[in-house]
Amino acid sequence: MSSLQALCSGLPLRPLPENRGRWAGVPHAPVRTPGLSPAEEQLALRNALRYFPPDVQELLAPEFAQELRLYGHIYMYRFCPAMKMTAYPIERYPCRTRAAAAIMHMIMNNLDPAVAQFPQELVTYGGNGQVFSNWAQFWLMMSYLSQMTEEQTLVMYSGHPLGLFPSSPQAPRLVITNGMVIPNYSSRTEYEKLFAMGVTMYGQMTAGSYCYIGPQGIVHGTVLTVLNAGRRYLGIKDLAGKVFVTSGLGGMSGAQAKAAVIVGCIGVIAEVDKAALMKRHEQGWLMEVTDSLDHCIARLREARKRKEVLSLGYHGNVVDLWERLVHELDTTGELLVDLGSDQTSCHNPFNGGYYPVQLGFAEAQSLMACDPTAFKSLVQESLRRQVSAINRLAKENFFFWDYGNAFLLEAQRAGADVEKKGANRTEFRYPSYVQHIMGDIFSLGFGPFRWVCTSGDPQDLAVTDELAASVLEEAVADGVDPAVKLLYTDNIRWIQEAAKHQLAPVVLSRDHHDVSGTDSPFRETSNIYDGSAFCAALYLAFGAGERNCMQKDNNMAVQNFVGDAFRGATWVALHNGGGVGWGEVINGGFGLVLDGTQEAEQKAKMMLSWDVSNGVARRCWSGNQKAYETICQTMQDNKGLVVTLPHAVAEERVLQQALRP
Repeated sequence: MSSLQALCSGLPLRPLPENRGRWAGVPHAPVRTPGLSPAEEQLALRNALRYFPPDVQELLAPEFAQELRLYGHIYMYRFCPAMKMTAYPIERYPCRTRAAAAIMHMIMNNLDPAVAQFPQELVTYGGNGQVFSNWAQFWLMMSYLSQMTEEQTLVMYSGHPLGLFPSSPQAPRLVITNGMVIPNYSSRTEYEKLFAMGVTMYGQMTAGSYCYIGPQGIVHGTVLTVLNAGRRYLGIKDLAGKVFVTSGLGGMSGAQAKAAVIVGCIGVIAEVDKAALMKRHEQGWLMEVTDSLDHCIARLREARKRKEVLSLGYHGNVVDLWERLVHELDTTGELLVDLGSDQTSCHNPFNGGYYPVQLGFAEAQSLMACDPTAFKSLVQESLRRQVSAINRLAKENFFFWDYGNAFLLEAQRAGADVEKKGANRTEFRYPSYVQHIMGDIFSLGFGPFRWVCTSGDPQDLAVTDELAASVLEEAVADGVDPAVKLLYTDNIRWIQEAAKHQLAPVVLSRDHHDVSGTDSPFRETSNIYDGSAFCAALYLAFGAGERNCMQKDNNMAVQNFVGDAFRGATWVALHNGGGVGWGEVINGGFGLVLDGTQEAEQKAKMMLSWDVSNGVARRCWSGNQKAYETICQTMQDNKGLVVTLPHAVAEERVLQQALRP
């Protein structure tokens, strides 16, 4: 395959491309063990073959059956394109609309081996965040996009292009849903079967909405988080000489190393997969790497003493690192770490998202495939050991937070000591970063978005950075509340530092920290305390038996999905799942093409105002005073905005008196 024109011409059938199987030298997804019955295997095969005409089905059937038995899913490796997968400049795509070309650009970026975690399995990040379920879907998607006009909308069902349907120029060009499984069947076990059969897909938060831009997409939020962790937990603004220990150097977690350098601290990041670690080092995200725990500790000590800015990748299991830090504390009395978190893909702990300390990487992958029950047992033991070490360090002047990857949730399920007495179900011994850091930012109406220069020209990106910084600087000059001013200056710092650290690749999209696009009780909505944190519109939409909440539903994700669609979004997406895991969160995504026209400007004003105000108003109703003040100010500034406001939060005295026996 040698051209984008050929890539958009539909499934290559005559002749069929050569079947080269899994490529060597490329990271591959762990083997899945869906446990299909013979009848379910037959159904999976039938579902895969329906993309192909009868004259090739006999040839492809045994090939697909072998993939299913070897890897637990039919990826259709034969149809993995031979041409370089990367985000080509937008004008090179053979499309009838600029919107379609922008979508193609974003899809190919998601699947670029420099970006994607397992590119041949169409996994962008998080161990199982799919762009498509198989390669046939990719080919059909590209073909449809090349044909699409401004009076058509492409509909996507969990990776499957349902088709182009008549629409209007004002409607989204693309509507995506991923994993919309009826709640009583939205379990991990059920998911593995449904994915293997090719009928649903886990799109993570931005992989399945084609908006992932590699680790740089989350550096912004990570910088804000670490900066504010220093302010809140250590009471300092300057993090020089302070040590931040964490784990994971994959797609999302790879941002931690760069963020540590930007905020000026020492970041030590453990990673069990040498390929992932070396990829980040070669890309410039990591300054140094080592596979020696002794050298890691010695280097950490040295950097700490000199107040050196450092990102150090440790090739090994983070549990070993935490336990070594405890050993150093107990034997020398020296606390070598100040801040800590975890960014493994713990939402997917038993299928490659978290590796047990008892085994090496290759040995663990083998056990995962041949004895999932034994692997799960070791993972849970490892989680207990990790928490035990963190608990020991936390008795000193060390602070740990949950980074929204389901680490504490899975640790709790494993029996680790993470309980917080008297807390609700979304709280643990250690706070979520949303509860203590990003939640206040959300309540003030700040939710980091991301933009992508579809020209691929760094000079164009520099212009957009300058524009964004100038808007923030003007706002500060006009005078704002001190808390808001701090957020503005943090964002200005981010823009300036991003350019220095070569974070260049405009499509505007959602970031992984969000005011209102996500209903996630252990992350984005973990600071919603009115009892509705576990309620989401997925349950409202499908009716949900025992899992349905009888209180007011927390419908932000679906309301954003629908509201963005009729306010000008170029495409919208709704996912079951996100960074916290399948069945744990509902996420709404979008893409908005800004092409310099007045129409695009009007759409941006209309859509972004709604996208943010929705979440602030939601937090206002949960009793959040900052959100209440923000929405009141927004109503004053925008005469067209009318919001139902609570009169007041009931006093504890009134409640106790009313409920007295």
